[in-house]
Amino acid sequence: MKRIATLLLALLTVTTTFAAAPKREFRGAWIQAVNHQFEGIPTAELKTELSRQLDSLADCGINAILFQVRVEADALYKSDLEPWSAYLTGFQGEAPDEDWDPLQFMIDECHKRCMELHAWINPFRAKTAPTTDFAPNHQMKVHPERIIAYGDLALFNPALQENRDYICQVAADIVTRYDIDGFHIDDYFYPYPDGNRKFQDDASFKADPRGFANKEDWRRDNVNLFIEQLYNTVKQIKPYVKFGISPFGIYRNKSDKYPEGSETTGLENYSGLYADVMLWIEKGWMDYCIPQTYWNTGYKAADYAILAKWWSDHAGDCLMYLGQDVERTITGVDPNHPESNQQRHKLNLERILNGLQGNCFWPAKSVVDNPRDYRTVLKTEYYNTPALQPLSAGLPSNTPGKVRKLMPVETSDGPVLFWTAPKAKKELDKAVQYVVYRFEKGQTVNLDDPRNIVAVTSRSYLNLPYRDGTTQYIYVVTALNRIQRESAPVKCKVNL
Repeated sequence: MKRIATLLLALLTVTTTFAAAPKREFRGAWIQAVNHQFEGIPTAELKTELSRQLDSLADCGINAILFQVRVEADALYKSDLEPWSAYLTGFQGEAPDEDWDPLQFMIDECHKRCMELHAWINPFRAKTAPTTDFAPNHQMKVHPERIIAYGDLALFNPALQENRDYICQVAADIVTRYDIDGFHIDDYFYPYPDGNRKFQDDASFKADPRGFANKEDWRRDNVNLFIEQLYNTVKQIKPYVKFGISPFGIYRNKSDKYPEGSETTGLENYSGLYADVMLWIEKGWMDYCIPQTYWNTGYKAADYAILAKWWSDHAGDCLMYLGQDVERTITGVDPNHPESNQQRHKLNLERILNGLQGNCFWPAKSVVDNPRDYRTVLKTEYYNTPALQPLSAGLPSNTPGKVRKLMPVETSDGPVLFWTAPKAKKELDKAVQYVVYRFEKGQTVNLDDPRNIVAVTSRSYLNLPYRDGTTQYIYVVTALNRIQRESAPVKCKVNL
């Protein structure tokens, strides 16, 4: 206990001051369907609401949206494999009231705002508690023998290769047909334990133990086989699409069996959900990981500060972001400032722990609603400079060429900075966005400081703020490819 107290004191002390914004930081938010926020809403109204949420999120600095497109072996996109989701239209298999594809809509709207769009699926869940009616092409009707009931839920049996193949087929369909930036799965592998209820997979274990002596190791291997296959499925189609997972917030508790575990006492990924997250990091089967560290600092069973440090220390070569629960955070008390909630405390921790490179907020709607000024703090304090996406060694190394023909041009609307896209033969040589930096005369040209960024844009021009034509600035423009690797800079002098 003394060691825990010492660790907490060190973490709390170092986060009493504001942590400066980095140039690269993941700033994500989950937009979910499973809470029924879309259900039965007319398409025109839902488009307006989603656009409103995206406007609000982009305005406060969010740069990636994780959009739920598969809740229970269904689809919030046009699919020949699975039925339209009841969480969209109210009835499984019923199409929207317009010829509308929510996933394509979100891709287009996010890209307009220079945000990434990650398609988020729940891989193993076949039925949520409220669902009782299934479309004829739903897997509960087509292959009920591959599915195991667990209370009011039903799950694809992870032991069956047919199920792993099928889910990867669904993933391949999405990655092939849609211009997504990432493919994301959440924390549901084997079901969260429900009292003494048992997951009835004895027959599968007996039929094909694959040399495993106990069911626990066998279950973990079932999930491992799936994660490896899913990662390879995505990468074989589009190597630049980022694959990410948001596991439960505790990997393993510290114990005599596993002294490397976190100083926590809650449910474990390893033994409770049979998710061996550390193996996935070791094998390179994820580009990014977002553990759902939804608790507050001071919560005895799963202290946020302890878990933030633990995941930072164990990130390896995987990009590690922290899942933030907005509602819990605003009900917590900042250990350094009792008059405040824990938002600033948590955001500072992410920035001072070297293994962490961003946050993801649950749910996005709570950020938009701005409880206790949560969104305002993001906009005015933490995300008040742009941020590019973090990079990992596992992503392709292609970098776009430099922009061409950079020059200021006088137009009827005032001075405009124009440039031409670099030449490109391959997908990752293409420039999809540009970063524009501005420096005053005599100022050191420093592209690592995000305060010098005046725009991240998909356009090849920028309107300039004219004064009297006597003040000289240096403008620098770089090109970004679709994974946001940055080109060499090009600069020019402009009098404004």
